[in-house]
Amino acid sequence: MDLDVLNMFVIAGSTLAIPILAFVASFLLWPSALIRIYYWYWRRALGMQVRYANYDDYQFCYSYRGRPGYRPSILMLHGFSAHKDMWLSIVKFLPKNLHLVCVDMPGHEGTTRSDLDDYSISGQAKRIHQFVECIKLNRRPFHLVGTSMGGNVAGVYAAQYPEDICSLTLICPAGLPSTTDSKFIKQLRELQESKRIDRIPLIPSTPEEMADMLKLCSYVRFKVPQQILQGLVDVRIPHNEFYRKLFLEIVDEKSRHSLQENMSKIKAPTQVIWGKQDQVLDVSGASVLASALPNCHVYILENCGHSVVVERPRKTASLILEFLALLHNIDNNKKQA
Repeated sequence: MDLDVLNMFVIAGSTLAIPILAFVASFLLWPSALIRIYYWYWRRALGMQVRYANYDDYQFCYSYRGRPGYRPSILMLHGFSAHKDMWLSIVKFLPKNLHLVCVDMPGHEGTTRSDLDDYSISGQAKRIHQFVECIKLNRRPFHLVGTSMGGNVAGVYAAQYPEDICSLTLICPAGLPSTTDSKFIKQLRELQESKRIDRIPLIPSTPEEMADMLKLCSYVRFKVPQQILQGLVDVRIPHNEFYRKLFLEIVDEKSRHSLQENMSKIKAPTQVIWGKQDQVLDVSGASVLASALPNCHVYILENCGHSVVVERPRKTASLILEFLALLHNIDNNKKQA
């Protein structure tokens, strides 16, 4: 083989080896950094831009795509201990001309965390209203989506600020009584009886506890490498003290059944999506909402757990779009009548 050609292959191989070795090193030594890079890349690939909004001395971090148009904007509220990027799996299946806004909930990720803040469900709803006013999202009524804790906040928001909302999607929302105790509720009771409430299943501090949490939240069994489990734990550990405080706040009597207590005030057309095999919040909560809300559309997803957004992103996006299209057709028919 010609020496120049051999040198070319050596140089090309060396060039490719550098990023490959960097990736392997990151995977083995700094998995948490790799996870952050992953979300950064995914945001860029989907066209989501990160911005900040300030209300007095309080800062909100959010991502968005598109501009307000003839269709309602969509505001998405994530669940307990998550962040705005959890919605990326659904954003992937939504039209690029829709105006989407995903905000970090109070105390989470890039949004201000303060020991003096009110992290009850009603307190979080007030903060989200401040955010909405900051970015003037309520110039026109918007569609509000919330999952788990975010679903509880979304429902209370719709009840307290009905003029802001044109429609509502609640995905496995917290804040409801259920006729059947979920696996998670049973675990909490056992921990309370043994006085080990510091070991909350949704606040892992080891890779093994992280694996258990993923099994609790998902019906689909994801094969997650040990290094990624470690990375997920490393990202969360600095925030675990806050998560414990927040958890105790939202399961307190003031917030535990906030959604139920505000159901009668929800006037917007509501869509409920729930995983049939949800082990965190029992699916019987869907019937509570269906019986209380006159204009409620319920969808129970088979072979799906609590993490609907991750397990069934395409189906969830499709259901949201179908619901919005249905409401749009109803509005058009009323105008023509």
